[in-house]
Order: sequence, then structure tokens, then C-alpha cells
Amino acid sequence: MDDKLAMQTEPQSRAGRFVLQHSGPDGYAAFVPAPLPPKPPVEFGPELRHASEDAAHALGRLDGASALLDPDRLLYMYVRKEAVLSSQIEGTQSTLSDLLTYENEQAPGTPVTDVLEVSHYVAALQHAAESIQSGRLPLTLRLLRETHAVLMRDGRGARQAAGEFRRTQNWIGGSRPGNAKFVPPPPHEMQIALDNFEKYLHDEYGRTPPILKAGIAHAQFETIHPFLDGNGRIGRLLISLMFVADGVLRRPFFYLSLYLKENRSDYYDALQRVRTHGDWEGWLRFYLVGVEAVARQATQTTQALSTLFQEDEARVRLVGRSAGTALRVYDALRRRVIVSTTRLTQDLDLTWPAIQRAMERLEALGIAREITGRARGRMYAYDRQLELLNRGVNNEAERTGVLPLDRG
Repeated sequence: MDDKLAMQTEPQSRAGRFVLQHSGPDGYAAFVPAPLPPKPPVEFGPELRHASEDAAHALGRLDGASALLDPDRLLYMYVRKEAVLSSQIEGTQSTLSDLLTYENEQAPGTPVTDVLEVSHYVAALQHAAESIQSGRLPLTLRLLRETHAVLMRDGRGARQAAGEFRRTQNWIGGSRPGNAKFVPPPPHEMQIALDNFEKYLHDEYGRTPPILKAGIAHAQFETIHPFLDGNGRIGRLLISLMFVADGVLRRPFFYLSLYLKENRSDYYDALQRVRTHGDWEGWLRFYLVGVEAVARQATQTTQALSTLFQEDEARVRLVGRSAGTALRVYDALRRRVIVSTTRLTQDLDLTWPAIQRAMERLEALGIAREITGRARGRMYAYDRQLELLNRGVNNEAERTGVLPLDRG
């Protein structure tokens, strides 16, 4: 605390400045980030330049690989995986299977509060992406507020000023600002920082390469922390939205939450060094390594899914005269990953006996697995597809033993 208070008397550095707030029993120092773009500009040595090139190539391969699958179906799967991962970082215990089961019929036994938070993340991401792609609204502060309103409805943070920037001081860690690990800018300074942030998104200070711009914007957003809750989820979502808005990806197939979930401590340290030392280069190295790794893994998963679907569809075509119905049921199963026979009767306009016979054929082929044990209202999982999607999601130790980095 003493070091922070001392810094507030110094002129603004590359990082920003601490501003003494005379509130509470001992006061506290809130951090006001320096405006974007960083000054002096980011120094591109060989390591950072190579990391940037590797990340760009990996994202290009991902965009190309996405053409192997129906874009809407690929987006359906990746959005839900990202929603689970991003929400797990914030402390929810919901899994991808929980979410998919809940979406089918709000089945008993799923952790409803957690699943609701994850499902709201899905809705928030879709709202923002569709707004950008349709031209209804570019990536602006207004769109971020709208997205936040969708994210926070009816969940644990529903009372935390959903869709509104904060009007009071927040903090990260500790019981009050005076003993917090980090205190974002006070509201009047926050608005100035947000105005600069929005202009930076729109290249009003000159063009920054899009992949780098997304990394810089994410770090600045996390430092500003403009909402009372939900900042972490909106900040992670921001990266993918910027890739779409700036033409890096045609659809929001990329999500960094898996990398951040696996590297929580390094992530927090890299962000904090931007604030304390102006170390934009260190943050960007960490970020770009993650972009390359996640894009490469997503490409491999997309290719593996494409191969799986081709092989299993060929097997279904060999079942004989009932292949037509079995193919329709298989198509619905791979679209939803987990599906109930009740939902299939609604979606496919087929009788329950016809659907059940088709599912039994898929079970015999080792494609579908019944997961309820019920005679009626059965639910089936596409296990091999779920296994591919679940990589990095269902680590039991992380689900039950890791505290969230930041509930904001």
C-alpha cells in the first residue's frame, strides 16, 4: 500500500498512475491506466515478431479448417465449450455435458444455477457476434453494455447493475480497497479511460495489427474493470469479437479461456506487470503464445471432428433400408452432441418408435450411448464427439479445488 501511495505523486509512466483516494479508514490508491496506444510503442524484437507471425499463421489455418464443417454447427460446439471454460474460471462447477443436457430439457440433476450462468454466456456471445456480423452495431461500448446485460440476467450477478458501467469503486482481492490486490480507476477516471479504449478499438489513433490490438485491448479492459461483475468473461469474449470485427476470422471460432484456465498464475502476473512496470512486451509474449497454441489445438480438433463425422456417417449408410431415418437421427445427434428422444420427435417430425429404432442402431454401431437408464424420455450422447470437445474442460481437480481468479 505504501509503495502505491508513493507512486501517486510521480508523473504518469508508460503503465499509468496511482491516484490517492481519501475514502475509508486509511484511504487507498486506485490505478488509472495510461491511454492507448502504449507510449513508447511496443518494441518488436525477434521473439515478439516471431510469436506474432506464428499466431497469425495458426489463426489463418483455423479459419481455413473451419470450412471442413458446417459453420453454424462448428460455432454451436465451440461457443458452448468456451462458455463452460470461461465460466469455470469464475468458479462455476458446470461441465459441457451439464450444459448440453440442460439445453435439451432442463433435466433434473443438473446444477441449475451454474448452468444458467453458462447458458447466459452462450447467449451473450451470440448476441455480440450477430450484432457485429449483421452490421446492426459495431464493436462499441454500447455493444459491450448490451452483451453484459445478456450475460448477467437472472444469474448470481443479476443485481450487479447488469448492462451498466459501474458508478462506484470496485476492487480485486481483499475485503476493501485499502487491502485489495488491485484497485481499478475510480468512476470519473474510468469513463475517460473507456472513451480512449473505444477510440483505440476503432483505430482512431492509427492502425495496430489486429491480433496485437486484441491483446492490448484485453489487458486494458481488465485494468479498467468497468462493470461491478462479469468483467473477466466480457474481457475474454472481447478477444474473439475483435478477431471477427477486424477480419481475422470469419466467425468467432477462437477462444482463449482454455489457455488462461491452464495458466492462471502466469496470466495474472503478466497483466499485473503491465500495470506496475508498463511491460506490454511481456504481456504480448504470453498472449501470443496462447493464441498460437489455442488456434493450433482448435484446428486439430476441427480436423478430428471432420474425420469422425465422415467415418461414422459412412457406417450409418450401411445399415440397410432404414439408413434414411438413421442418418437424420445421426445428423441431429452430432448437431447437439447430447439429445433426448423427446427433442428429436419435435425437431425431426418422426414418431417415437422410429426414433428409438434409429437410436438403437446407432448404439449398436458404437456411435450413441444412452445416458439416463430410463425406458421413456431417454437421452443419448455422442461420446467420441464429446471426448474431442471436452479436452481441457473436465479436469476434476480444477472443477472442485481451484478458487476463481477474480469474480469480477
